[in-house]
Amino acid sequence: MLGVEELYHRYRDDVFRYLCSLTHDPVLAEDLLSETFLCAIQKAGTFRGEGSERTWLFGIARNLWLQALRRHRPTVELSDLLGLYVEDTVGSALDSRQLAVRVRQLLEELPPRERTIVRLRAEGLPYEEIAARCGIRAGSARVIEYRTRQQLREILKKEGYL
Repeated sequence: MLGVEELYHRYRDDVFRYLCSLTHDPVLAEDLLSETFLCAIQKAGTFRGEGSERTWLFGIARNLWLQALRRHRPTVELSDLLGLYVEDTVGSALDSRQLAVRVRQLLEELPPRERTIVRLRAEGLPYEEIAARCGIRAGSARVIEYRTRQQLREILKKEGYL
């Protein structure tokens, strides 16, 4: 992994644009940008290299944004969260909306348990809380969520959304 300073200089603009697309507020995006890199410094040892450093930073940024949403409890469209949940890329607003609409349609076709687990996870709930709500173990919730997300991605890729 790159050094912290090099990581910051290489990815700060990408992460800032990503956060602006999520928050629609440059001031909040700037705050979350700082938090993202502070968190990355603290969690540098957890980077496993399975994805790119950029993807890892986007994941941290998204999680911090979701935490900020939960703290302030504004109304957030589930469609916005679902599009981000399935794919961590930043596209045009129209593409994101179309993706979110299609994800919502696909979710309605899922069995109730899988649909519930995916929705709760998209809202940022931890697996332990999802498991308690669904009456299953946290490991089972994690496996069901992972497999369902993979199925959704496969369908979306075949349909040209991803």
